[in-house]
Amino acid sequence: MIAKQFFKWLIALLFMVSGHFAYAQNAAAEAEMKAAFDEAKKVMQAGPAEIKLIDQAVLKVPAGQFFVPMPAAGRIMRAMGNSSIESLLGAIFPEQGDWMIVAEYEKSGYIKDDDAKDWNADDLLKSLKEGTEQGNKERAQRGIPEMQLVGWAEKPNYDAVTHRLVWSAITKDKQANNDNQGVNYNTYALGREGYISLNLVTALNDLPQQKAIAKDLLGHLEFTDGKRYNDFNISTDKVAEYGLAALIGGVAAKKLGLFALIFAFLAKFAKLALVAVVGLGALIGKLFGRKKA
Repeated sequence: MIAKQFFKWLIALLFMVSGHFAYAQNAAAEAEMKAAFDEAKKVMQAGPAEIKLIDQAVLKVPAGQFFVPMPAAGRIMRAMGNSSIESLLGAIFPEQGDWMIVAEYEKSGYIKDDDAKDWNADDLLKSLKEGTEQGNKERAQRGIPEMQLVGWAEKPNYDAVTHRLVWSAITKDKQANNDNQGVNYNTYALGREGYISLNLVTALNDLPQQKAIAKDLLGHLEFTDGKRYNDFNISTDKVAEYGLAALIGGVAAKKLGLFALIFAFLAKFAKLALVAVVGLGALIGKLFGRKKA
């Protein structure tokens, strides 16, 4: 009964996010959502678990969280209204909570980090805003609400020893009020051939408590031998066409629309009477069922 109500709610939610009545009423859409979660139920991995991220790294997922790998994660993202993400590795959900983390690997090549020594947060924010406005043109063409970058929730911080990058931007729907602000808490681990990102999507008010979750996951991500940043061979390896500053101000701006759409999904979830007292992770956990040791 819970599953049936939940799937009906998901379709109603997609209607609110997209504004397309025909889509919400389409039985095929409900079938797609149900199929996506049925697939995830079969392949999800409950923590504590060590997750192999293709041939690049291992992620240790703690107890209380579960990892949905590809292609099941891709089907969930598409059911949420997002287009396919070629770099997607999977998605992480909590047993209790209303957040999610999107894991991606970008085979960009070795990213030089020299510019992190003297970058300016104001300049980075300006570049990120410009990239967001550029992305709004594509969002408008696709019928997706345009978004606005409000400012930093956490200014970019790069650790040159561990080659970890963390930054967070506050976003909102241009037509929405300021009470419905989302936040993308972005964490990156640089490797020899590219980088892995673990991006937390949550509400701004919840960030102080939940950003520790993303940082903890980042700390439990390790590249395998030969794939680490320090394994770079200048004579044989590809060097990325951009540095860290461009990764934030240019490349990341293209992804903000994706995370804003996910946040819209999560934000509207908590407002529905059907699940007013049940968190997103808890409800999905009930649908999936927990794997026992």
